[in-house]
Amino acid sequence: MPASPDHQVGQRISYDGALCTIRYIGQVNGTNGDWLGVEWDDPSRGKHDGSHKEVRYFTCLSKSPKAASFVRPTRAADQPRTFLQALHEKYAPAAAADQAQASSGQQIVISGKVAEEIGFDKIRRQQAQLSELKIVILDGLRVASASAPGEQPISEVCPKVVELDVSRSLVVDFREVVHMCSQLKALRRLGLNGNRYQESLVAGIRGDSVREAFKSVKELALDETLLGWDSICHISHCFQSLVTLHASTNQLSRISPFFGATAAPETLTTLYLEFNDFTALGDLACLGQLTSLKNLHLKGNNISTVTADASQETPVFSHTLTHLDISYNKVSSWSFVDALPDSFPGLNSLRLAHNPVYEDPGFDKSSASTSAAGAAGSKATVTEEAYMITVARLACLQTLNFSAVTPTDRTNAEMFYLSRIGRQLASVPDSPEAEAAVTAKHRRYAELCELYDEPVVVRRKEVNPAFLEARLVNVAFRFCEPAQGVAEEDGVKAVEKHAQIPKTFDIYTVKGIAGRLFGRQPLKLRLIWETGEWDPVAGFDDAGDSSDEEDEDAAGERQGLERARATQEDANARLDSKTGRWIKREEELRDSPRQLGFCVDGLDVTIRVEPR
Repeated sequence: MPASPDHQVGQRISYDGALCTIRYIGQVNGTNGDWLGVEWDDPSRGKHDGSHKEVRYFTCLSKSPKAASFVRPTRAADQPRTFLQALHEKYAPAAAADQAQASSGQQIVISGKVAEEIGFDKIRRQQAQLSELKIVILDGLRVASASAPGEQPISEVCPKVVELDVSRSLVVDFREVVHMCSQLKALRRLGLNGNRYQESLVAGIRGDSVREAFKSVKELALDETLLGWDSICHISHCFQSLVTLHASTNQLSRISPFFGATAAPETLTTLYLEFNDFTALGDLACLGQLTSLKNLHLKGNNISTVTADASQETPVFSHTLTHLDISYNKVSSWSFVDALPDSFPGLNSLRLAHNPVYEDPGFDKSSASTSAAGAAGSKATVTEEAYMITVARLACLQTLNFSAVTPTDRTNAEMFYLSRIGRQLASVPDSPEAEAAVTAKHRRYAELCELYDEPVVVRRKEVNPAFLEARLVNVAFRFCEPAQGVAEEDGVKAVEKHAQIPKTFDIYTVKGIAGRLFGRQPLKLRLIWETGEWDPVAGFDDAGDSSDEEDEDAAGERQGLERARATQEDANARLDSKTGRWIKREEELRDSPRQLGFCVDGLDVTIRVEPR
């Protein structure tokens, strides 16, 4: 049986509500009769990629290996609609049913008498409401054309439409879109997501009449259209007032210079290129020609580097570009973050969450593991650490992950970052070459040292484990108690004494030594190990990417320990009083038979002794 003459390659069809595009008409080896080779909009409905038994019959636009299948031409398809038919079907169903009955010429007969139709007032009210519509959503309603002969002009039916969504339609010729919009003078936003326009017809869209049809449109959505970048640019060039362009999920892997060649709208300030296939910022270098662009959204791509190879020049975008969303990509190196100001000189707002570097912000294995240990594996702490390191590395940031960066936030973040660099320096040999190799990885190190002084670098001594020295821990006990006649919160006095204690001594024995040193009963003392490291405080997480916060009880315990801290250096005391994001890590050495060597790190430790 030959294929129906109504079918043609490129035609859009709907079967049981599932949209597809005809890519092939003809016979298939090993079968009888003709087939329609279709590419489904939903790739999960297909069975192959256009080939059958090692014979390729057509090629799909989708990269999915199972976006296509063959169907018989005789399969019943869903009835296509015009714009006005879909409009009445959704917003005036009673009027649509009346028009359908009138067109059929059928009368309702009951007991041999023609029934008198009622309810015209309701129909008139619905039709009157159409003229007041400002938002029209016809997504998935099988719109195939702007109008049909005999229909009212769109401008008379719904002249006040401001937002129109004709996504996932059966339209293949972009001129139908021009015809619809030319009659909607108040239109501001146009949604065309999920449509499949023939690019050969798109190339023919030009002229003053086309630009006139879209002159008031400020936002255009072309997500999931699988159009090439050149076609997207050609279409956007027809919108002389365009401010926001959506071109996400289009399998784009590189931006060609076509946009600049067609004099992109100078009004364009926001561009969405989310969930495409970009792997480097260099793939978007041509966007540097857009001198009015302010917001660039690259969420959900595969970006991991600035350039694909070292021979490429670093892309530089306009100074007007202030916001970058690069979340859900594959950024795994802090060097990428450091390089962002080079490519985005006007950057002050960034979204970086859900990248590998943000999920594991440690500079090295030791810092990452220590951070995780200090928070007992708390995701909130890891996120906070990543937040502070990002803020500290980028001096230009005013907003990170939807959270405003206050001056206090920046101070805390930069000092925390500086302490992490100091910890990294402590892990390398004490030589200028080794330290230079570390500081070279941190662009702002010299700048931060000028602001806050150089970090304290405490290197652990390498001791032969066979020596007695390797089995002893040098403990500095600091006994803290409120000064006589002074409230606890107003002042404390501290006495420091030193002792060498074998690692094998348990905590009970260590507490007994502390009691003898200070003339106190051991059971009435608490021992607090001051690690000298800093931990972030949960509660300042990404407003749009929230994560679990630390337990309030644990936070309260930390604050209690901090209040009982003995005299600190004035600088640290002032810092602790205004800290909002991080505090010094402390561990209480609870009464147990555990050995001291398993409870503390290193051979030189400070233990604060407090009365219970």
